[in-house]
Amino acid sequence: TSFSTPKKKKRDDGMREHVTGCARSEGYYKIDKKDKLKYLNNSRAFAEEPPADTQVRSPQVPARRSEQRRLLSSFTGSCDSDLLKFNQLKFRKKKLKFCKSHIHDWGLFAMEPIAADEMVIEYVGQNIRQVIADMREKRYEDEGIGSSYMFRVDHDTIIDATKCGNFARFINHSCNPNCYAKVITVESQKKIVIYSKQHINVNEEITYDYKFPIEDVKIPCLCGSENCRGTLN
Repeated sequence: TSFSTPKKKKRDDGMREHVTGCARSEGYYKIDKKDKLKYLNNSRAFAEEPPADTQVRSPQVPARRSEQRRLLSSFTGSCDSDLLKFNQLKFRKKKLKFCKSHIHDWGLFAMEPIAADEMVIEYVGQNIRQVIADMREKRYEDEGIGSSYMFRVDHDTIIDATKCGNFARFINHSCNPNCYAKVITVESQKKIVIYSKQHINVNEEITYDYKFPIEDVKIPCLCGSENCRGTLN
């Protein structure tokens, strides 16, 4: 049985027409420079010419873009802004440092200007129940750990940053603070995030109101602000 070589045919655009229906079945062949130039010129002209349907609908392009912007803005507005801010906080953390504070022991300070209503830092620690918190508080007292780094999230959950936390545990109390704490929900998990109440300058100490419950045994406040209440609780 003998196989005949398919006859080479050329189209008007310079490309070879594959009579077998598949270029691979016809093996390697050389393309003439004149045909290659003709093909490239035709391809360039086709690429520069906009499709017919685009020419017809081009006046509607600005309207479609406007509609897309409107939908995007409505989607963003309906989303949880706290979640969007929290994602930004994870990817771009504020520059902060801890050093000696005039209020009490160690404090947290800004290393960059922070605008009002921005997330400053998340209060990180171990999520524990009230029963465990009571046991740990007694154990910390026996170990000589005077400072408490427990932050209540809700009635059942407390964040303990005493031995497992971040810089947020160094934030001191102030009766006239420049930040406030807020509980937000991210992927069904409650988190405590420190927000700025006002513009914070470089090297300014980060503070918020601890809002301790009122108790008979008072804890003196050393914030030194004009409207200082005198005690933390």
